[in-house]
Amino acid sequence: MAFLVLILVGCKKMDYAAESEDMTVVATTDEIPEENISEPNTESYAGLEENPFESPKKSPLSTFSIDVDNASYTNIRRFINEGQKVPKDAVRVEEMMNFFKYNYPQPEGQHPFSINTELSDSPWNKNSQLLKIGLQGKNIPMTNLPNSNLVFLIDVSGSMDEANKLPLLKESMKILVKELRPQDKVSIVVYAGSAGVVLEPTSGDQKDEILDAFDNLSAGGSTAGGEGIELAYKLAEQNFIKEGNNRVIIATDGDFNVGASTDADMEKLIEEKRKSGVFLTVLGYGMGNGNYAYIDNIQEANRFLGKEFKGSMFAIAKDVKIQIEFNPKHVQAYRLIGYENRRLKDEDFKNDAVDAGELGSGHTVTALYEIIPTGVESDYVSSDLKYTKVKTDETNYSDELATIKFRYKKPDGDRSIEMVNVIANNKIALEQSSSDFKFTSAVAWFGLKLRDSKFISNSSGSDIKRLAKSGLSNDDEGYRAEFIRLVDAVN
Repeated sequence: MAFLVLILVGCKKMDYAAESEDMTVVATTDEIPEENISEPNTESYAGLEENPFESPKKSPLSTFSIDVDNASYTNIRRFINEGQKVPKDAVRVEEMMNFFKYNYPQPEGQHPFSINTELSDSPWNKNSQLLKIGLQGKNIPMTNLPNSNLVFLIDVSGSMDEANKLPLLKESMKILVKELRPQDKVSIVVYAGSAGVVLEPTSGDQKDEILDAFDNLSAGGSTAGGEGIELAYKLAEQNFIKEGNNRVIIATDGDFNVGASTDADMEKLIEEKRKSGVFLTVLGYGMGNGNYAYIDNIQEANRFLGKEFKGSMFAIAKDVKIQIEFNPKHVQAYRLIGYENRRLKDEDFKNDAVDAGELGSGHTVTALYEIIPTGVESDYVSSDLKYTKVKTDETNYSDELATIKFRYKKPDGDRSIEMVNVIANNKIALEQSSSDFKFTSAVAWFGLKLRDSKFISNSSGSDIKRLAKSGLSNDDEGYRAEFIRLVDAVN
């Protein structure tokens, strides 16, 4: 089955809201109102409506697909560093949180990820609580990872002829090629006016040959993305490694303007490849072109293609879904923060035909729920209804806040495996919460501030900065400190 891990896509003619079961397409040609964005930026973003508060009595289940994408944070960082206002619809709170790594324990036992929860106070609403859910993917040593069959599909159309596109792509590929092993195979397909193979399957220890093939690429012509995808999948299937890591990696600025160019055309093309057993990753290059600019400099390339190579290229679980049932004895209302485009129907949770996100080796995934406890007055819920009141059994499940279920498939599997955890109603004060809880809460808070969220009563930048600084541990590479500088810059 083919899956699209959205690392970044900047597709001028594609709509963020148009998601197939295993792919996410971003950007739209809709215009942004002038008041939402400052010159000289001309990028546009599909509108996004925040998840509302819901009652566990009326909507007992909350179901969503995991998301390890983090491109929105890079895009926001670029806007702020360039002194531009961040368009609120460019903000994906879950992608901001998942840019950062958290100190979750490695899984024990048969499952490929550990489950970690923490309950504390909400920093932006006085009477609310936050529930953090964290997954930690098993960290598999490179020597134990399956052999790889990687087919690079490189956009060499005229729009890639800019310093931050094809030249940056060539430099960043050097980082990725260093990670290849002799047992790995690499092929390169290019597409512009037409598609063609420029490197037949080549062993990972032939690094000079692979890099020469990248270095010899030049940009020119229009884009035939659909034809290129067809050829890349054909090559991947011809060299398929059973129980291996078979993956097509598209590198593009997203300017699909010839051939399969509509949302429906591209979705149909990807859907046809689902059963091939080949995974799909998309790398986006360039700035000011569509919705995201993920790999916009060599430092970002080094982070993703070097330090996070295993998590990005080797799936340990696919179709990972989360479903949580809150206990109305303790929860008056709940709200999933972010993940608006990852929400699933409740019945989709057990439907193995419905695809979801994949988890890579060493990956972490973090989600937050805001909770309004039972008996608490809140501006965000109505508690004076006459006919919908349901008395909760005082004797059952008195210590349980919620029950959370996970379903996932093995990378080569077709049937889901289910995990069930009970979350205790055990809140700790924000001051005593973990540094990871404090920091991810600060990141979410900043995202909600940038979105001008109607669900936060306090949007003080100094308060956000103070909370982030209290969560500065585990910051060897300085990404958390960089975040604090971004908060400062917006104040």
